[in-house]
Amino acid sequence: MTAVKGSKQYKMKVVPYRPVYRALAWTGATLLVLAAIVSAYYGGRYQGTLIQAEAIAERDQLLVAIEEARREADQLRQQVVNLELGAEVDRQAGVEVRHEVISLRNQITELQEDIAFYRGLMAPTDNKRGLTIGSLNVIATGAPREYQYKLVVQQLATNHQLLTGHLNFDVVGRRSGAAGQPSSRLTLPLKDLSEKVVATNIKLRFKYFQNFEGRITLPEGFEPERIELLAKSTGKNPVTVEKKFGWLVQEG
Repeated sequence: MTAVKGSKQYKMKVVPYRPVYRALAWTGATLLVLAAIVSAYYGGRYQGTLIQAEAIAERDQLLVAIEEARREADQLRQQVVNLELGAEVDRQAGVEVRHEVISLRNQITELQEDIAFYRGLMAPTDNKRGLTIGSLNVIATGAPREYQYKLVVQQLATNHQLLTGHLNFDVVGRRSGAAGQPSSRLTLPLKDLSEKVVATNIKLRFKYFQNFEGRITLPEGFEPERIELLAKSTGKNPVTVEKKFGWLVQEG
């Protein structure tokens, strides 16, 4: 064979034709590529899972820290509230204790009065026997010109018998006159001042004592000065007892 001048000559090599081998080689290369892709995918997924797990763990730690901080803040707020409440309770307790002491003193006084009343009722002295007008209280109700009254009429005796009679209850004061006119004295029976009383002579019927309670409503322009009481017993040895009380009003 005549060689062409100037061209480079290469050696030729005869290679046997192996289609099966080439197919296997191609398949192997493909599998390697696929294996690399799958490995990269699962490796990345695993790495992402680790990162996600770390992020979740960090998030959970932050949530725990936030919850602890919230609990501490709630505890501090509760402590402040407790301190304020404690101070208020102490102040209220002091006020309540003072009121309780005053109430107990009043109760003791009332009990002592009751003891003296019943002692005198059951064992009167020689100069205190028979029909007696006991205590009278006039108490403010808070309403203008309205008052509550409490009266006790009793029988002091060693041998108590049924006592009957009547009681006159009068409020004495002054009524303001018309323009330029002086005031005048006025006596008002209880029946004119209390809805529950219908007669001037209030019936007495008791063995030991009788209580009278109700409300007094004073008319406009009338200024009370005193209360005059007159009690009369009926029977074999009738007794008349009179007593006057200044107009003293107790706080309700």
